[in-house]
Amino acid sequence: MIKKPFLLLAILTICINASAQELSEVEQAFLKNPSSERFKNHLKELTKAPHPSGTEESKQVINYMKNVMESAGLEVTLHDYDIYFPAVPGENIVELVSPVQQTLNNKETVLDEDPFSSDARISHGWNSYSGEGDVTREVVYVNFGRREDFQQLEAMGVSIKDKIAVARYGGNFRGFKAKYAEQWGAAGLIIYTDPADAGYMRGLPYPEGQFYSENTIQRGSVLTLDFTGDPLTPFEPALPLDGKRKVERLDPKDVAFHTIPVTPLSYGSAKEILSRMAGQAVPNGWQGGLPFTYRIEGGADLKVRLKVTQEKKFNRVTNVVGTLKGSEFPDEWVILGSHHDPWTFGASDPNSGTAMLLSLAESLGQLAKDGYRPKRTIKIAHWDAEEHGILGSVEWVEEFRDELTEKAVAYINGDGAVSGPNFGASSSPTLKTVLLNAAGKVDYPKSEITVLEKWKGEADQPRIGNLGGGSDHVGFYAHLGIPSMNAGSGGPTLYHSGYDDFYWYSKHADPDFKYGPMVESVVGLAALELANNPVIPYALPRYAEDFKTHLGNIEAEIAAFQEAIDFNELKATADQVAELSKDVIELIEVKKTGLNKKQLTKLNQQLIKMEKAFIHMEGMPFGKWYRSVFGAPDPYSGYASWMLPALKYYADAKDVEGLKKWEGIYQAKLEVLSDWVSELMVTLEE
Repeated sequence: MIKKPFLLLAILTICINASAQELSEVEQAFLKNPSSERFKNHLKELTKAPHPSGTEESKQVINYMKNVMESAGLEVTLHDYDIYFPAVPGENIVELVSPVQQTLNNKETVLDEDPFSSDARISHGWNSYSGEGDVTREVVYVNFGRREDFQQLEAMGVSIKDKIAVARYGGNFRGFKAKYAEQWGAAGLIIYTDPADAGYMRGLPYPEGQFYSENTIQRGSVLTLDFTGDPLTPFEPALPLDGKRKVERLDPKDVAFHTIPVTPLSYGSAKEILSRMAGQAVPNGWQGGLPFTYRIEGGADLKVRLKVTQEKKFNRVTNVVGTLKGSEFPDEWVILGSHHDPWTFGASDPNSGTAMLLSLAESLGQLAKDGYRPKRTIKIAHWDAEEHGILGSVEWVEEFRDELTEKAVAYINGDGAVSGPNFGASSSPTLKTVLLNAAGKVDYPKSEITVLEKWKGEADQPRIGNLGGGSDHVGFYAHLGIPSMNAGSGGPTLYHSGYDDFYWYSKHADPDFKYGPMVESVVGLAALELANNPVIPYALPRYAEDFKTHLGNIEAEIAAFQEAIDFNELKATADQVAELSKDVIELIEVKKTGLNKKQLTKLNQQLIKMEKAFIHMEGMPFGKWYRSVFGAPDPYSGYASWMLPALKYYADAKDVEGLKKWEGIYQAKLEVLSDWVSELMVTLEE
């Protein structure tokens, strides 16, 4: 059972020895800095041209970011890696062979209204890490291409083997669509965006509105391995091939890349296939938004050719990291980041986040010049090659694993962080209070309410999601156990398409460029609270509460197949944590004014390691790289979050023995955490 000192976890909600007046002055000074014009100018400069990773245009963006942050007073370092991925799209062809011959369009059309749409550097639609091949086959519609969709087809007696699967975007990461298509024996895969999910059934299509038109194509990576990062260097950084330190790399032949050709299409092109299908009607829930009955099989008379050629090789990628050194605790790091590589222009994804962070760097730099240098070090990072599989950030995390484990206080991710009016966030429990505090201090544009009030609506508290996969927080959170959050404002976007450009953004996403300063203000205040409170303001009482919630969800899932199993000891431990955490607030109120810098330094070092109690070095049963037993990406969909992932994995598999084994591991982790909290007690009493 848990020890009494565990109640000191609630210390993380208290700002020990902090001057409220000083914090207020810093916040007031900071909130004068965010500027719509500055955000707009950064976004316009970043999106002048398509700049995917590995291109000359990407190098120009890298230099721009470096110059902006250096001018703001940050020390900037470029971190290079040589990563194995396809930097250019190669050849992608989809043709109807019978009953008619027709080559299907796979590139956005030029629009008179949108001057960016005529840029010759916009690629055709493609999926990075596709297999190669030239196949002509019958087709089968597989709905979203989820595991359960393929299982349902199998139960219906429909064979995918040696056919081209047609899946619509949504429901899971596109790489899992390819994984399951290959697993069920498909010869190829076509992925399209259905109008029911992102097109005219949601609202007016672009350019009149902000939804996908019949010519809009979602590009994206399909890399799907049991780890994240460079596919040839799991657990190790993909350092430059010409550098002094040599890294052992896998042979590409030994990596489980997809082998079948995969390509995306618009729904205008997919319609030419789907409308000619002649098999049985789809099950309930599988009908999309095109104006005809969807069918499962195309029939023998409908043949489609799919050809993909794609060269994968080593490409140099560059992370740009700016550092504002802390005045009192320089070896404690608050890290903010977003990737800088898009598929084309990337106005919403990712460069609205990039522009916001550049503006934030300038605001923080001005604070430092005005005498408000943060107490902890703040790092602002711009990651490369995220779009190909979260590559650049993971390689940096792997290179600096030891330093990050000792020094990282938090990671705040801003991927595409200013894409519309709707503020939202996902967070580890430890950062939720910091996030709520910040959102409650920032005005929502064109209103008399705060971001927090707008965010929560009629509810008592806003919904804060759990962290899953799909962006640069994964290395920090799921691999190293560093408290992390994703925060920003969103809305309908032309995600990963050739139309995600400055014209679309300025017409539809935010014509007044008000949301950039709003998000900068919320994220900046959160970073400043983490950086300036003498004691790191984690909210570990939320950890106990969330742990109990997630455990209850897993128990409910287990109850559907197994009545005799429960988690009584884990639940009792979590209950004690929740109750005892309330008592410690009174204790900390007594202690908070009496700690000197030596005590604070030692205390913060102990706090930084607290969440590492949930790191299991042997990894999860679905992938050894994922080491946090608290949260991980869903191994069957990629994007969704799995909380208490090892228990969730065995619950999903209906494996009682696995559940019992991992119940013991989770209990041991809580007991380690209890021991570490005992160290906090000693420090406070010294």
